[in-house]
Amino acid sequence: MSPAAYAPFVSDTTTDSTEEVTDLLRHLIRNACVNDGQATSGEEIRSADLLRTYLEGSSLDLETYEPEPGRASLVARLEGSNPDAPTLLLMGHTDVVPVNPDGWDRDPFGAELVDGEVWGRGAVDMLNLTASMAVATKRLADGGFKPEGTLIYLAVADEEAMGSYGAQFLVDHETDAIRADYVITESGGIPIPSPNGLKLPVIVGEKGSYWCKLRVHGTPGHGSQPYRTDNALVTAAEVVRRLDQFQPETQIHDVWRRFISSMGYPPEITDPLLSPDDLMGMLETLPVGMARQFHACTHTTFSPNIAHGGSKINTIPDLVELEVDIRTLPGQTDDEIARLLEAALGDLAKRVEVVRMAGEESSASPLETPLWDTLSRVTQHFYEGSATVPYLTVGATDARFFRREGITSYGYGMFSQKMSFEDYGSMFHGDNERIDVESLGMSVELWELVARDLLG
Repeated sequence: MSPAAYAPFVSDTTTDSTEEVTDLLRHLIRNACVNDGQATSGEEIRSADLLRTYLEGSSLDLETYEPEPGRASLVARLEGSNPDAPTLLLMGHTDVVPVNPDGWDRDPFGAELVDGEVWGRGAVDMLNLTASMAVATKRLADGGFKPEGTLIYLAVADEEAMGSYGAQFLVDHETDAIRADYVITESGGIPIPSPNGLKLPVIVGEKGSYWCKLRVHGTPGHGSQPYRTDNALVTAAEVVRRLDQFQPETQIHDVWRRFISSMGYPPEITDPLLSPDDLMGMLETLPVGMARQFHACTHTTFSPNIAHGGSKINTIPDLVELEVDIRTLPGQTDDEIARLLEAALGDLAKRVEVVRMAGEESSASPLETPLWDTLSRVTQHFYEGSATVPYLTVGATDARFFRREGITSYGYGMFSQKMSFEDYGSMFHGDNERIDVESLGMSVELWELVARDLLG
């Protein structure tokens, strides 16, 4: 798909930011920067160029980094006056995951505006925030904002794969360009009703990953004589069944405990959600989207997602390969995951060769920080009497690269109550992604308030 031409939105600091961010988001969606994990996919340069065009003419310093052809990230800086003041990095990715149009009610890359919602791949994950961060940064610069601390906007490539051509490359090779004290990226901020007011989750950490390939061996033979054969596909099917049925122990870690304790639920809900023995029973009573999230927050998960095997319809396969997505909890080691895999496979463990493909440890940032205090303060502007609460995301974000460097990194945004926690979660990598324009405008205002509060 060819990139969307961008006609600069005619605006000044008095223009309605909702209209401006909606326009920019629709352009980003139409660029269709689909990242399938291959080095030649993504083509994020389309949106890096689009955003450069949008931001040019302001007082921002702009720089593009392209480690591989087409895999471009854009950095915009508003330099602070005090080198001792904190630096804030607003980071949004420009790539999106592949999509099957058959499951959609509208064109996934049409960026249609229908009944106050923008439809399209990336509308939720996370072009809405990428666009709103850009609009806020431009408005601050054009409005004469002279902060003590430096503000950096990063539109980064390759988040939807491993970050090799995006955040990881920049942290490893262009450190000075993105050096910061605090980072905000996806994906918190969805208001959750509770007995004592709205709670807004701040992503303070994320699970780790242990991606592996399970090689199941058998003995080849003629497909016309299957009796008492050693069919690798049949064995692999049992391996998949055991992984699906395996239930590791519930882990009540510190971030989960603080999240549930902050929600204000009555004891009959709080107590089982904090009990390793009772949590699974409680999940059966929750909406399925929330139950999946809560289960993943408290368990090591095993998801067999890809299978390869067999060569010909009349030949019994002697090798089947299964690719399994394992997500790890804080503090878990590779040795612990290997033991869990062995427990899941039981007597089949000796039949399975485990090949580690990729993986990273879980990461988390502290809560007692000036950035946490800033988010808690400015959130009151939108939802008076609400409270920010810590949350562990069960997927991976680019925040992990910064946390490894000791940089406090959170996931946040600002959303209207038109989207539920359940709907928000189901649209990540799902069908019919869309975001309401009210949320877009709220996020622009959020980033402006955060920058003014934290950077001075």
